[in-house]
Amino acid sequence: MEAATSIQTKAPERRKVKLVANLWDCRQHPQQEAFVYSPAKRKVVRAGRRGGKTLGVAILAVNAFLHGRRVLYAAPTNEQVAKFWSECKLMLGPSLQHPAVRTNETEHLIEVRGTENRIRAKTAWNADTLRGDYCDLLILDEWQLMDEEAWGVVGAPMLMDNDGDAVFIYTPPSLRSRSASKARDPQHAAKMWKDAKSDTSGRWATFHFASSDNPFISQTALSEISKDMTALAYRQEILAEDIDEAPGALWKRSLFRHVTQHPDLARVVVAVDPSATSTGDEAGIITPGSKEGRFYVLADDSLQGSPKEWARAAVTAFYRHKADCIVAEANNGGEMIAEVIAAVDPSVPVRLVHATRGKQTRAEPVSVLYEQGRVDHVGAFSALEDECCLWVPGDPSPNRMDALVWGISYLAGFDTLASDDALRQAISTKRRAE
Repeated sequence: MEAATSIQTKAPERRKVKLVANLWDCRQHPQQEAFVYSPAKRKVVRAGRRGGKTLGVAILAVNAFLHGRRVLYAAPTNEQVAKFWSECKLMLGPSLQHPAVRTNETEHLIEVRGTENRIRAKTAWNADTLRGDYCDLLILDEWQLMDEEAWGVVGAPMLMDNDGDAVFIYTPPSLRSRSASKARDPQHAAKMWKDAKSDTSGRWATFHFASSDNPFISQTALSEISKDMTALAYRQEILAEDIDEAPGALWKRSLFRHVTQHPDLARVVVAVDPSATSTGDEAGIITPGSKEGRFYVLADDSLQGSPKEWARAAVTAFYRHKADCIVAEANNGGEMIAEVIAAVDPSVPVRLVHATRGKQTRAEPVSVLYEQGRVDHVGAFSALEDECCLWVPGDPSPNRMDALVWGISYLAGFDTLASDDALRQAISTKRRAE
């Protein structure tokens, strides 16, 4: 028996166009069906990799199209758009050959001629790349990587014409994916999910499923992959858990003290931890200051760019905050850092500190200062705080956190110029507290 969905769509001249979508081969698991057929106006779907998110929203989009609706799908990359696009075309099949249907591969557009009835797929990182359209079903895939304004500034007004619906799809981001994100708050998708979960009006609905809930992928491979990922990445990317504090992390959210002002500081430094490549992780550029045994984080100017670009940012921070020097790790390309900064401004002093201990040993006394309430953040530095709370000793350390550790360690005397007694005392205090 052929399983199909058939809806009649009216063209302006009142002739009826009968379109058919073959959904027989679109095997859905219960969690997919739950969000595809939910009547909620706003749906937030949190799911693991290969859990069936894209197929689910493709089914949702095709069903909406067959009911005469105007659908807009957006995702950050061309690869994600291509996957959704191919699923939609497979489902609609022969209907794409109907003379009333126009397909544009370049624009990823399927529409019924002379009507508002269509599916459009496009790449969108932020509000600007989403502008210039309207719809009555908006699907934002990989929502955790988009700038929040893609919804609040542009996406929501798109739905005003027909009181449209919106679907947000995301996988909790690991630190690696956060570095490629355009989100101002890396936790914005998780916060939306939490708010939607507490909604009692029925307007919002939340859905959560892991990669293992998809019975059509290899369960053996899922079992094996846990050996190739960190425990934290597995929980986020496969189990789709929203995590803002990793078990075993040296920092907790409660340790961050936020203030709006700071006293006149005795010392200020700009700490730099460079990225390996211009297309990889961001270069960490953190500016801390100190006075009478207290420490203040003044700015996070971290960026992804070439050595010349991050060197300019570091020099700009040096002058803006009237810093004493720029601090960098000698073991991590320190000589190169000094040369690149000298090429931008040879008058800026660079101090190289030498890593003689492991990353955990270097970071631990800095986290102790936070536990003692001796570090204030002058403003909100969500990306830096994410890195601190999600880094587990033994994993590769992120650049912002490394720069923070170098900067405060230098100010506190925890670098190689300091006596070991200061370091041992700080660590001893932490371990006694534990």
